[in-house]
Amino acid sequence: MTRHAFAFGAHYDPAWASFGPMVCHDDHLLATGRGFDEHPHAGLEIVTTVVSGELVHTDSTGTERTLGAGEVAVLSAGTGVRHAELASSRGPARFVQVWLTPDDPDTAPAYAATAPGAGPGAGLVPVAGPDGPLAVGVAGASYAVARLDANETVTLPAAPRLHVYVASGALLRSSLAEPLHDGDAFCMTDEPAHELTAGVPTDLLVWSLP
Repeated sequence: MTRHAFAFGAHYDPAWASFGPMVCHDDHLLATGRGFDEHPHAGLEIVTTVVSGELVHTDSTGTERTLGAGEVAVLSAGTGVRHAELASSRGPARFVQVWLTPDDPDTAPAYAATAPGAGPGAGLVPVAGPDGPLAVGVAGASYAVARLDANETVTLPAAPRLHVYVASGALLRSSLAEPLHDGDAFCMTDEPAHELTAGVPTDLLVWSLP
């Protein structure tokens, strides 16, 4: 099962094909051992966040890695790479994948991964961009995650564009929106910093974009 946030395939909407450099935001649920067999990409920064289960990544650079829940990887497709993403044999896997248009598409393919270690009380934990352990080839872009307890509040950064995704849990109603649940997202442009409060244990994926 896949949930697409932007226009995709037959469901094309020219008014909602991208958000700044973000051209894809998909939420995939894979059955055991199933997924996306080897296929090509070029000129993209592909950021994968595993929400649950284990995701097996292989690519034409020779990388083979199994990502567990909470881990994040960046595949810079550059001039061209082939890769596959499959749920491991240990059970189903769910992951969120974002594609960004890089500033320079003519780079050598590269892959890196990290475990951010987000947890209650840690707030937004930087993952990719200037303050995170992973590089992403878009100037001014950064990615952070938060794992909130019920009634815990987090402050979103001010940014030209902000994309916030509720990967699990739920947010209480705020000045921004009605209550948001697993799979909901919102986009903001040129907004000041805002606070969000979790109604139950909640995982947030937050992109600040130029």
